[in-house]
Amino acid sequence: MFSQRLHALRDALVKLRMLVEATLDFPEEEIDFLQKADASGQLARLREGLAAVLNEARQGALLRDGLRVVIAGQPNAGKSSLLNALAGAELAIVTPIAGTTRDVVQQTIQIEGVPLHVIDTAGLRDSPDVDEVEQIGIQRAWGQIQQADAVLFLHDLSRCDQPAYQTADAAIAADLPVGVNLLPVWNKLDQCSPGARERLALAQAAGELAISAKHGDGLQALRQRLLALAGWQHAGDGLFMARERHLQALRRVGEHLASAAGLLSAQAEHLDLLAEELRLAQQALGEITGEFSADDLLGEIFSRFCIGK
Repeated sequence: MFSQRLHALRDALVKLRMLVEATLDFPEEEIDFLQKADASGQLARLREGLAAVLNEARQGALLRDGLRVVIAGQPNAGKSSLLNALAGAELAIVTPIAGTTRDVVQQTIQIEGVPLHVIDTAGLRDSPDVDEVEQIGIQRAWGQIQQADAVLFLHDLSRCDQPAYQTADAAIAADLPVGVNLLPVWNKLDQCSPGARERLALAQAAGELAISAKHGDGLQALRQRLLALAGWQHAGDGLFMARERHLQALRRVGEHLASAAGLLSAQAEHLDLLAEELRLAQQALGEITGEFSADDLLGEIFSRFCIGK
């Protein structure tokens, strides 16, 4: 159960805080609580436990809420054809005219029971032929890319040996958000020119996918890669259907514990900062489990140690 795992984390965190606070508040007792109780080991195990809970919570959120996948690339790379192929329906207009897609087209599909919100966007280009309406579509495309869980960067095999096309693709790649889950995919496998085959071989050697949105080649491999990119695994009974606010709180717990780990090695100088990071970690965890006050912590210290006796 999610609540049981969280309360186990809270208990471990309370125990660690108790050791640090006792060392701070009662130095005259001359008890090295931290070293004797293996505080560094406790903290390491606490971080491992949190990582496991967070991983299961992320996967649970994915299964519940789905993944936002934005299809991006130059005009006529086959983005709309790919959306139609994944959805199994003619949702987006497909023509050989550059700039046909001028707005966002979204469809939710299911893969292995996981909802994927697939978003087709206007072709990304910088050209004097771009009118005002298409320019708005391009701006919206970049906005969708900024919000994406994963970006499917679609390349056109029928043009990938053309210098102008290569330059434009490189410009798009340079503008993609840092750290985005990026999946390069090479479309139009059925139209691959002899000059493009060498580039395709290099892409596949690097683990990139080649498909034909028109004929369906490679689509099953693409579906599985999208799930893998999101960190999805086959669902188990232990998955936690956590809310987004739970995930945010758990991430903050992890950040404070990471800071605490950095301070623990210099405990003599930074014991007060270590205590504060642990307090903030528990405060973030308390957003899910409920409050645990300073008085509660003091009671734990006196109940577990014969301090002052």
